[in-house]
Formats: sequence, C-alpha cells, structure tokens
Amino acid sequence: MDFTLSEEQLMIQQAARDFAQNELLPGVIERDDAQKFPTEQVKKMGELGFLGMMVDPDYGGSGLDTLSYVLTMEELSKIDASASVIVSVNNSLVCWGLETYGNEEQKKKYLTRLATGEIIGAFCLSEPEAGSDATSQKTTAIDMGDHYVLNGTKNWITNGGTASVYLVIAQTDREKGHKGINVLIVEKGMEGFEIGPKENKLGIRGSDTHSLNFNDVKVPKENRIGDDGFGFKFAMKTLAGGRIGIAAQALGIAAGAYELAKNYAKQRKAFGTEIANHQAIAFKLADMHTQIEAARLMVYKAAWDKDNDINYDLSGAMAKLYASQVAMDTTIEAVQVHGGNGFVKDYHVERLMRDAKITQIYEGTSEIQKIVISRSILRD
Repeated sequence: MDFTLSEEQLMIQQAARDFAQNELLPGVIERDDAQKFPTEQVKKMGELGFLGMMVDPDYGGSGLDTLSYVLTMEELSKIDASASVIVSVNNSLVCWGLETYGNEEQKKKYLTRLATGEIIGAFCLSEPEAGSDATSQKTTAIDMGDHYVLNGTKNWITNGGTASVYLVIAQTDREKGHKGINVLIVEKGMEGFEIGPKENKLGIRGSDTHSLNFNDVKVPKENRIGDDGFGFKFAMKTLAGGRIGIAAQALGIAAGAYELAKNYAKQRKAFGTEIANHQAIAFKLADMHTQIEAARLMVYKAAWDKDNDINYDLSGAMAKLYASQVAMDTTIEAVQVHGGNGFVKDYHVERLMRDAKITQIYEGTSEIQKIVISRSILRD
C-alpha cells in the first residue's frame, strides 16, 4: 500500500496548517473563555474552500477527496476544535447529504451557498430521548398535501444559532417505523421555528450549540430530500461519513496535544536536565506518538475506503472509536507532562483535554460505535 500523500494533498495540508497557526491560534483561548463563535475565521475558511471541500465545483465546492478533507480537519483541530467541528458539520453532514441525495433544484438553491461559505448549515437528528437512535424520533412532520407541518424539539445542534439551513429528521408515519421517517430542509426564519439558548459546554465552547423548537412550522413538500420514507437511510449514511470527520478531529486534538507536550518536555528542566531526558516522560511521549500514528492510519484508511467506493461503515466506526480514545488519553497525558502548568489555560493542553471528550460522544457515542462494529463483524 502506498501511504505517500500527493503534491496537492501536501499543499492542502500546509494551507490548513498555516491558517490554523495564523488565523485560529490568535484569540483561541479568549474565544473559549467567552464561548465566542469564530465568525471572522469561519468567513475566511469559506473563502479558502474549507466549507465545501468535497463538493463538486459545479456547485461552488473544491472537488477534493475525503483524504484532503481529513488532512484539513486534523490541522485545524490541533489548534481549535471549535472551528473544526463547524467545518465537519458543514462538509460531512450538510453538504454531503444535499449533494448525494438532494435533487437539482435543492442543490442550486442551497448547496452552492453552503459550499462557498456564504451560509452554513446544521444537521438536526438528536432529541431529548433520541440521540443516535433515529427510529425513536419524537419530532413529527405531518403530510398536509403540498407541505408538512413540523413539530418537536432537537437538542445539541452544532451551528444551531448561526446556521441558515437545517436538515431536520422527523417522523411522518410512526406505524411504518424507520420507513416512516423523512428529512426536511428548514430555513431560519420560517414561522414557528425557534432557537433555544446556547449551551454552556465543557469543551468546544466556541462552537454554536443550541436546542431547536419547531411549532407548527410549514415546510414545503419540495424541501423533502429523497422519496417519502427516505429519512432513516439518509441519517444513517450521512452519520457514517460524519464519523470520518470526527475521527479526524480527534486525531488532530491528540496530535496538537502531543506536539505541545513534546516541545514543553524539551524545554522544561528538572533535576538538572530537560524532562524529556527522564524515562518517565520519554516513555509517555513514545506511547502518545505510537497511538497517534495508529489512529492516523485508521482515519486515513476510512477516508480511502470512502474515496474508493468501498463500504466505510466499519472502518469509519473503528477510526472514530479508536481516535477518540487516543484523543482522550493523549490530552490527559499532555496535561501530566506539563505538570502544574498543564492546569493553566495559557498552555492550551487543558482546553484540548476538554475538547477531546466530545469526540467520544457526538456522531454516536463510543458505545454506539461498538454496536456498529460488532454488527458488521458478526454479519460475516
């Protein structure tokens, strides 16, 4: 197998690295403290093509492969996971879902503006009693002939307050089970659509997470994606691709923490020498580096599967499961390497540790990934 990145992929990786250092790093601690959405940075990411990386150029996208997207996610996440999750949702969930399953009219109306960053989107599946279990939707979309009447609540929605376009999963016919679910395109400003308060989160505090309330919202029938009853399949396929983006985010968080820990260990002195010369620290760095490399190969493999039209349900779930655990373990160790300074915001590792935890939760918890993996391997 050839693990060499192409010249184009290396250029994209470097561009993302430069952007993260020059545009995301300044003010990242302040944005985290204030839960400030990175408005200016998101605008610049749109101008660089980061918000529609895999979208066909005919719809304003960059037309790149999944691996290029993963490389970008990794570099952004090393510095600011709040910014990278915005990129992840807009690319993996919203743009990909619209381009893959939307009709031409929907693509022209919404996809181009999303891919160029003129607007951003949100994916609305989770509810108070239905996280990754799409079959337990309480949100309903009653078919009224030429439109649906949407009622319900969605929770923990990334880009919830700043998005302009929302892909909402809702139950149309409960008796049909998963075949009675639809996905509707809802626009901000539709009558009866209310955005709840911003969540005060442990990590990724700069991202915009809200609950959404739908009270008799009239959604035109032409805003349904796919045939009647297609919503469950849409959600499952979209989440499968989303796991690759979150795995890349976890990888980036881990790599960022490792780089900070390594650099600190080479500078900080104790007992007459740099702490990197003490085996207690050197062994930590060795373990961190090994685990990150293993996670990187798994994430790249999942991206490669997707790019080569190979079923990536298994590889994506394994990559997310492992990379998110590596992110958690590595950031904890990075704080330990820093000692007391690791508990101080100015050294960044405490923020990366807080950010790492969410990678084990969204796009399906670690337990959900194990269900996906076990079902896949036991099917053979």
